[in-house]
Amino acid sequence: MKQRCGWPGDDPLYVAYHDEEWGVPEYDSRALWEKLILDGFQAGLSWLTILRKRENFREAFQGFDPNVIATWGEEDVLRLLGNEGIIRHRGKIQATITNAQAYLEIEAREGFSAFCWKYVDGKPLVNKFATQSEVPTQTEMSVQFSKDLKKAGFKFCGPTIVYAWMEACGLVNDHLTTCFRHDELL
Repeated sequence: MKQRCGWPGDDPLYVAYHDEEWGVPEYDSRALWEKLILDGFQAGLSWLTILRKRENFREAFQGFDPNVIATWGEEDVLRLLGNEGIIRHRGKIQATITNAQAYLEIEAREGFSAFCWKYVDGKPLVNKFATQSEVPTQTEMSVQFSKDLKKAGFKFCGPTIVYAWMEACGLVNDHLTTCFRHDELL
């Protein structure tokens, strides 16, 4: 039996996410942005809730195409507030629109992927935590990254959200050293 991090428990969707996605380095700008948006929607909820609704989010937000979302207005916000398949939170929906606009500016200037990966010098930061209690919820790096995103116009991207997103997107390898994925992702 494979040993893994304890947080996914035994839920098959969560286990598959842990084993196949979480911590895998993501370099695609649009995919990084989508995951940051979903992490923002997760604030105050469990990630499993977002995973269960992820396909609904993708459909509702037209594949998380920032070029489309950046043009949305109040009519689109109202449409999404009526969609029971997603998290219906006005502030998070409106933030997705402004985040799309901010994303497009960063993408045009330097590339969103390059912007993100510069915080870890272009390669995953590998931690060697043996227990979940050692894993931080935020770091000095995620605090600075969050400030820089907010300065660029992003919302719902506090340092805890940013750190969780960095873990999910493989900028940081926080699989426990006892987890089979830790060494696979080196």
